Amino acid sequence: MSTPTLSAVCPECETDLTTPPMGKGETLACPECMLTLRVEDVQEDGTLSLAMVEVTLRDWGQ
Repeated sequence: MSTPTLSAVCPECETDLTTPPMGKGETLACPECMLTLRVEDVQEDGTLSLAMVEVTLRDWGQ
């Protein structure tokens, strides 16, 4: 028995991604460019629509 997977393409580096089942709003990191991505939508055919997540770095005053 195989585990269902979803597929997507990184919007930044266009790397093909395969993920375990995910829901809208969940996040993942692209293994190629390390960008944080958020699932915007899950299509009927098992593909994910991804968007880049803006990461704000904290200024620790150093």
